[in-house]
Amino acid sequence: MKNTNKATLTGLGAILLWSSIIGLIRNVTDLLGPTGGAAMMYSVASVFLLLSVGCTRPSEFPRRYLLWGSLLFVTYELCLALSIAYASTARQAIEVGMVNYLWPTFTIVAAIVFNGQKSNFLIVPGFLLSVAGISWVLGGEQGFDLAGSVANVRGNPLSYGLAFAGAVIWAAYCTVTARIAQGKNGVTLFFILVSVSLWIKYLLQGGGPMVFTVEAVIYLLLAAGAMGFGYGAWNVGILHGNVTILAGASYFIPVLSAALSSLLLRTPLSLAFWQGSAMVCGGAILCWLATRARRIKPVST
Repeated sequence: MKNTNKATLTGLGAILLWSSIIGLIRNVTDLLGPTGGAAMMYSVASVFLLLSVGCTRPSEFPRRYLLWGSLLFVTYELCLALSIAYASTARQAIEVGMVNYLWPTFTIVAAIVFNGQKSNFLIVPGFLLSVAGISWVLGGEQGFDLAGSVANVRGNPLSYGLAFAGAVIWAAYCTVTARIAQGKNGVTLFFILVSVSLWIKYLLQGGGPMVFTVEAVIYLLLAAGAMGFGYGAWNVGILHGNVTILAGASYFIPVLSAALSSLLLRTPLSLAFWQGSAMVCGGAILCWLATRARRIKPVST
């Protein structure tokens, strides 16, 4: 097998790993606590990243990237982990994860508005389809139900709010770093900063015991591995594989994530949920097709 094909398969492996993150984060935080579990997960993931990606010295980063990249990345990861941890039920955790997956659409729109990315008329139906898909997901068994969606969000505004904020913040991260990173990759350093932030939050809340059962350790290693090795695999794919294939495949993460989360959390999902997930994917793909000059490289989590 050619090196390009191997690298592409490695990148596709990263997509599979990232698709499992929602369910794995939920299991870890259920077993070890919302903040403590997340802190452990990002700490172990940082070790995996040091082993797979390595760590560039902060002095080698452009100052603007070090400042804005770390701020946006850390804030996003905190929003992602805590939005899932604070979900009331496993089903709600999957819904929250789907809200987070609005980021591909938001990223493309931000690139058009702020980075001068060329696009065509497909951007409008693509954006509307993604947003409608989220409304479909939040409507429950009824599918599109505006009143039901609003009531659903009101039931846990913190979790849904963090997920939506995370989608916007990650779009900002992708847009900003594309302009100021100068080819540098600070993901290892950023993960360390996320873990430090979570440990500070954990200590300020009074700490609390964490019971490390065999099940908890297994899910912790799986979640940290999916994060850490996922970034390592993605770097290999982007640098040496077929970027077009990887970019297209990355937009199917919402459906893959829903499927894996449903299995990991033992939570059946309704037909309406799958329809909404497909709409989110379809909207993101339309937005991607709207960008004639394919300069956007999706950055997932």
